[in-house]
Amino acid sequence: MPLDAPFRLGAEIRYFREVADEPVIPFAETLLHVDADLVVADKPHFLPVAPVGRHVRETLLSRLQQRLGNPDLVPLHRIDRDTAGLVLFSANRATRDAYQSLFREHRIGKRYEAIAPALPSLSFPLTRRTRLVRGEPFYRMHEVEGEPNSETRIDVIGRTGALWRYALEPITGRKHQLRVHMAALGAPIRNDPTYPVMTCIADDDYTRPLQLLARSLRFIDPLSGIERVFESGFSLDVERVPAAADVTP
Repeated sequence: MPLDAPFRLGAEIRYFREVADEPVIPFAETLLHVDADLVVADKPHFLPVAPVGRHVRETLLSRLQQRLGNPDLVPLHRIDRDTAGLVLFSANRATRDAYQSLFREHRIGKRYEAIAPALPSLSFPLTRRTRLVRGEPFYRMHEVEGEPNSETRIDVIGRTGALWRYALEPITGRKHQLRVHMAALGAPIRNDPTYPVMTCIADDDYTRPLQLLARSLRFIDPLSGIERVFESGFSLDVERVPAAADVTP
């Protein structure tokens, strides 16, 4: 809508604040699927899904709205800026609720991969069910006693010395759920700057990507009834990933 457009009753106006010297994130997303109702994107590490903090234009949502010329794009779910992998977008307001119901009703299979320390004393596969609440600072989550509100299925899909490759299937979608669950088991995800302890890393330090990847999504399309399966083209390489302690400032 141009700045000089007349007011219209019922109009929806979206405003994104101006950010001075917004940093350019030097990694590109990939479009895996585009139709009139659904867009599937493969997000690189370090790129936020939606505007937050210092990032407005350099977000997956803003990039795709401009690239596809569709201001009605809305993410159907979120993954962390630090996480790479698949994100679904609704492209059509009229059919949006049909796709949102997949997440509300847990009718979508989400599979992640992670690289984290070995846990030879545990038997896999296992399920972790705990109660997650906000901690300090406000964006950190932690486990507390009480009725579980989070559930993750965890399995081992590769063993390489002190680091293993894990398959993670979140049944619920609590903030930072996978990261908190892995840290609580004693295997924080490689290069996690937040769990189990906070690590100060500059926004433009791209040398230590969090080794967490939204690998695949599987669901029955609510419009066509056809099974859809999407796979990320990104990968985690345990042999080439430095830890924070391995990098010289």
